[in-house]
Amino acid sequence: MVDNKYKIEVFNLDVYYGKFRAVSDINIKLQPNKVIAFIGPSGCGKSSFLRVLNRMNDLIKDIRITGNILIDGEDIYGPGMDITQLRRKVGMVFQKSNPFPKTIFDNVAYGLRINGLAKSKTELTERVEQSLKDAALWDEVKDILNKNAFDLSGGQQQRLCIARALAIKPEIILMDEPASALDPISTAKIEELIYQLKKKYTIVIVTHNMQQAARISDYTGFMWLGELVEFDRTEKIFTKPEQKITQDYITGRAG
Repeated sequence: MVDNKYKIEVFNLDVYYGKFRAVSDINIKLQPNKVIAFIGPSGCGKSSFLRVLNRMNDLIKDIRITGNILIDGEDIYGPGMDITQLRRKVGMVFQKSNPFPKTIFDNVAYGLRINGLAKSKTELTERVEQSLKDAALWDEVKDILNKNAFDLSGGQQQRLCIARALAIKPEIILMDEPASALDPISTAKIEELIYQLKKKYTIVIVTHNMQQAARISDYTGFMWLGELVEFDRTEKIFTKPEQKITQDYITGRAG
């Protein structure tokens, strides 16, 4: 039964690469307009789980996915799913900033143009500006929109990629270690941005940085060897986890 209380519902999810099971029997429900973080050691299945939420893993050879993932009650692996529409609804920001070799303006406008989402040049300009504002980058680039995106700093490039994702008006944003390659100042800006964005979006983030998860997320899931060991409010996960392995990981005794 679909529960309108939840944006994403996952039932009995397994992810296989060939015979290797990377994600094992995950069941979880995620509320809208929250930041949900997944923590755990390298190879525990965090990124594999994240990428099934907008079917990025479809491009990988020998992958097999069983179970059900519902977004707004619709099974995204069901027959007839429009994957292009799904990826408009569920945007993705990667670990390494990946701006296109284009101007700052054209980077943000790219998705709007190829999807025909702006009816006029004026609308295109307005949506680019709003996306840059939403990504907390407008004030830094408004006078250099025609410069190459590669001229920006690493932190600015990552916020540009977030603006590009926001331009097509998704409802969910997936973030795979979005600040791991950034300096502390840029990381703080990304974290503040994430906190602000949850007013409009549901954000699912994978991070190795437990302090970051504790700072920015409403809920945290701890993964270990492909399994979701524990999922609860972030404060509870970090102060009173129910599982010993969660406590050991958070305190540095495991992982």
